[in-house]
Amino acid sequence: MITLVDIRQDNGVDWYEKASANSDNDDLLFILVTFGKCVYWVNDCKFILGKGETLLLPGHLDYYGKSIPTLFHTKYVIHCRKTCTNSTLPILNTDKPLLIKPGCYDMLHERIKSMYFQWTEHPSYYTMMADCLLTEAMIYMNQEWDKGAISCDRERHVEHMKQYIQNHYREKVTKEELGDAIRKTPNYAATLLREVTRQTISEHVHTQRIKTAIYMLTESRLTIREISEYVGYSDVSYFHRIFKRLTGCSPSEFLDERSSIV
Repeated sequence: MITLVDIRQDNGVDWYEKASANSDNDDLLFILVTFGKCVYWVNDCKFILGKGETLLLPGHLDYYGKSIPTLFHTKYVIHCRKTCTNSTLPILNTDKPLLIKPGCYDMLHERIKSMYFQWTEHPSYYTMMADCLLTEAMIYMNQEWDKGAISCDRERHVEHMKQYIQNHYREKVTKEELGDAIRKTPNYAATLLREVTRQTISEHVHTQRIKTAIYMLTESRLTIREISEYVGYSDVSYFHRIFKRLTGCSPSEFLDERSSIV
C-alpha cells in the first residue's frame, strides 16, 4: 500500500525548503508539526501549520516552505511512496494538498516518533516495522479526514481534559473529575475524549506517566522504583509491564542512556 522512503526531523528558526514537482505521482510528503509554527506555499496557496497540524503533499506539486521569523518550530517530514496505483486509502489518492488537524494527535505523534526511531537506529527488521507504523498513521489520518474538522467547542473541551490529565496524572483521574473540568456529565466527558483522541482516560494517564518516567530515567539519578512511585505506580512490576507495552523497551534500557554528569 505505502512504503517509507525517508523521515527527518526539522527544528529551528531559519529553516527553508523549496522543491519542484516530482514526475513520480506515487510520491507523497507528510508533515506533522510538533511545536511552534511554520509556513508552506503550494500552488500559490499559503498553509500556516501549528502544533498538532498535518499537511499531506502529493509529489506532483511544486512547493516551498520556511520558518516564521523569530518563531521556533519542530516537525517531522516523511517522504513516502504508494506501492500500488489505486490505494484502498482514499487519502493516498488525493491530487491536492490536505491540511488536517487530527484529534488523535498524541497517538499519531507516538507512531511517528517510533517510526523515526526505527529509521535512524536500524533495529532488526526496521524497514518492515517503519512501513507498518506508517500504514497505521495513514489509516488514522484517513479516519480523521472522513470525520471532518472537530467543532471548536469539542476541541476546547478535549484540550481542557488533556490539560487536567497532564496536571493530575500522578493521581487517579476519573470521568467525574473530567466532567467537572469541562462542566459536562461524566459519561459525556469520557466519550468525547475517547471519540476525538482514540484513547481512554486510563490510556491518557498511562501515556503521561510513561513520558515523565522516560525523562526521569535519562535526566535524573532516581532509581526505577523511585521513578515508578513518583509517577503514580506503587507496584514496580506493574510499572515495568506498562512501560514495556507503551515503549517496546524496559526501563533499564533507558537507564543506559543516562548521562554521567546528571
